[in-house]
Amino acid sequence: IRGVSWTADSGGSVRTCKRLNVLTLIPMNYLDAVIKDQKRGKPRGIPAFSTANTTVLETILENGHKTDTPVLIEATCNQVNQYGGYTGMTPAKFVEFMQDLAERVDFPAERVLLGGDHLGPEVWQNEPAASAMEKAKVLVHDYVRAGFTKIHLDASMKLADDPPGPLSPAVSAERAAVLAAVAEDVAHTTGSKSTLKYVIGSEVPIPGGLQDNEEELQVTTVPDLTETIAQTRTAFQKQRLEAAWERVIAGVVQPGVEFGSDFVIDYDPAAAAALPKFIADQKLVFEAHSTDYQTQEALRQMVADQFAILKVGPGLTFAYREAIFALAMMENELLPSDERSNLIEVLDTVMVANPQHWENHYSGTEHAQQFARKYSLSDRVRYYWPNEQVQTALKKLIANLQSIQLPPTLISQFLPQLYDQIRAGTINPEPVSLVKAKVQAVIDDYHYATLP
Repeated sequence: IRGVSWTADSGGSVRTCKRLNVLTLIPMNYLDAVIKDQKRGKPRGIPAFSTANTTVLETILENGHKTDTPVLIEATCNQVNQYGGYTGMTPAKFVEFMQDLAERVDFPAERVLLGGDHLGPEVWQNEPAASAMEKAKVLVHDYVRAGFTKIHLDASMKLADDPPGPLSPAVSAERAAVLAAVAEDVAHTTGSKSTLKYVIGSEVPIPGGLQDNEEELQVTTVPDLTETIAQTRTAFQKQRLEAAWERVIAGVVQPGVEFGSDFVIDYDPAAAAALPKFIADQKLVFEAHSTDYQTQEALRQMVADQFAILKVGPGLTFAYREAIFALAMMENELLPSDERSNLIEVLDTVMVANPQHWENHYSGTEHAQQFARKYSLSDRVRYYWPNEQVQTALKKLIANLQSIQLPPTLISQFLPQLYDQIRAGTINPEPVSLVKAKVQAVIDDYHYATLP
């Protein structure tokens, strides 16, 4: 609203949005409300959607209209950083990207909550601590400066000149506190300090998941969690960040959920029972990572156990990939070979020519690697959708199928779970609607779990 200002309510802040030349109220108190409900014994949570896929993000924002709730979008240090990350976007560019998407789907930009995930020296683990931490400081600075308000501080990884053996929890906490000091300084300058919320801790194993189902997955123990909280609180106090410590809202732990290329480890409430019992008396809740592919009932149980923030990423783009492949298979049935996009073949050719995003994740025979490139739950395909050749083939696929009427029998064959929705008239039998409906099914599981 040009030329008009207002005073924010408790927990919010008035912030000038330079791109739109308006004043925007940021409803960070939604996260506070989630935590208050949890501490009152009312299961409530929020999904943390970690993706940069445009169609997936559009679907998430469109769903925000239906549920009338803020949407939490996460960017990771590998995905978005001062050097562009694998998306090619800096934090400021990612914020602009999200503003543009919100405007495109007519979702209020002020209801998009932005989180920075695993912010720390992870990208620069092969460098000495001094240089890695300097880059991590710039990373945190740029995230907070750009407008990210939920900050996961993670300095749990060893750096090149750290001594042999596991990294000391005290060192990890001290490094996280140094990064928190950077965030607080930036927020003080921009007048947004009260909106900053922090998440501490890190799951085990490291981000990326297990490589095979035989690896042992350890649920975080209460003694380890107690030490993480105590060490981090002490480190914050040494940095004179007592006020910032009061805005630490969650701890990342390993609740015993994980997935790999072809398996999912389901949530076992009994195995994790000590964690919710411990956290019930704390001001914090849990943030759970790698919740992709859990059943909706398992997700709901996690929220009931105070895993209030459920992060999901590859599960969203896996559903997107499934839908695109289904469309490509329909195209093969409907069009002569010289008119097809050959999307699946083009995608695999690009992945083979540029293996850096999958070669350390998929092993075995050539056929096994080819199968994993297409169908792995790790969904390394997600790194390749922005490729120019892939985008050209994808646009041709969509255009080809938009030019004809998709036979219901083909939809029933390749997207059977959507066929009944088409018959009921809830979705349109056209390509983009089918893709979004497939993604929507994943989003629905998370809202079933997190909304009271």
